[in-house]
Amino acid sequence: MARIVMERGDVVPLLGEVFREHGFEGASLAAITARTGLGKGSLYHFFPGGKEEMAAAVLAEIDGWFEAQVFAPLREGADAPSAIRDMLAKVDAYFRSGRRVCLVGVFALGEVRDRFSDQVEGYFAAWRDALAGALRRAGRSEADAAEQAEEAVLAIQGALTLARALRDPEVFTRTLERLGRRLLA
Repeated sequence: MARIVMERGDVVPLLGEVFREHGFEGASLAAITARTGLGKGSLYHFFPGGKEEMAAAVLAEIDGWFEAQVFAPLREGADAPSAIRDMLAKVDAYFRSGRRVCLVGVFALGEVRDRFSDQVEGYFAAWRDALAGALRRAGRSEADAAEQAEEAVLAIQGALTLARALRDPEVFTRTLERLGRRLLA
């Protein structure tokens, strides 16, 4: 039996999967209604700004999850090495061990990049900066921490792309393992 979506918050994760599968441009109203089970009227009731408002809500939810689960622990964790290990574990789980693309990355590379540039830039900058802070607390110099944090975010995003392109999620798993060794050395 199909679940009836009653609140806007119930719709956002479903929209995320539509955008993840089709990108912003390819996420047709037909695909959105099929995934959510909602008619056009209900969708526009929840999101009067249309598809753009839907995408902004999805990006905000992703940002909120990463802020709570990854960025804040990296910034505030007293034990930086534990926070870094936890970041790697949560990233692995979130991206389902490389089987799930990064939706923020999809938006960063798509034709809608400029529409969502503040959200996309904020997400990646927050991740890089939070990780750099943890690396500094773990004893790295300012420059080394900044470089390693940038390389780590780059490696994670690149591994997601390569794992998907090669249809080999182990690429992502191996990348996280190598990152852990480097970041925690």
